[in-house]
Amino acid sequence: MFPPGAGIDRPTQGEVEVMGTQLTRMTESQLAVWRNAHIGYIFQTFNLVPVLTAFENVELPLLLTKLSKAERRKNVETALDLVGLSDRMHHQPKQLSGGQEQRVAIARAIVTDPDLILADEPTGNLDARSGEEILNILATLNSEMEKTIMLVTHDPHAASFASEQMHLEKGVMTELEPVATRQVSV
Repeated sequence: MFPPGAGIDRPTQGEVEVMGTQLTRMTESQLAVWRNAHIGYIFQTFNLVPVLTAFENVELPLLLTKLSKAERRKNVETALDLVGLSDRMHHQPKQLSGGQEQRVAIARAIVTDPDLILADEPTGNLDARSGEEILNILATLNSEMEKTIMLVTHDPHAASFASEQMHLEKGVMTELEPVATRQVSV
């Protein structure tokens, strides 16, 4: 589940400001445009459209932009290349492994070059090897592409990839001790 700062749910009271923008003052239409420009979402359940290819699934957020078909193609190919799936771009989700499906979902999340990537249990439905690959991709996006990633997880191993950790218990958020920098294998 994403926090109110994700721009998906509206708070019942108070204000939500993200990157200097008051989300609570925006219309649904304005929020949709803002989300598409600034936020990349990675869901635990992938949320891929089963009848679309990997390429088409990644292209979806770009259809809401003013990019030309050629520009969209270039962005999609770049995103799929970044997650190591250039060779699977014409495959439908049912033709991909769970780890590959999650990499398509990550490509879809980064294709618009968002300021913030929100990941909800991105390794929750994966085996250990695929989960490790996903964590390494996220770490690379953070370290090499300077993407800010907010990852929600119950998995201590996944949490160990974070440079900062917060703990939420019974509605109270507390900061944990800073974690050591980790080496990323690529």
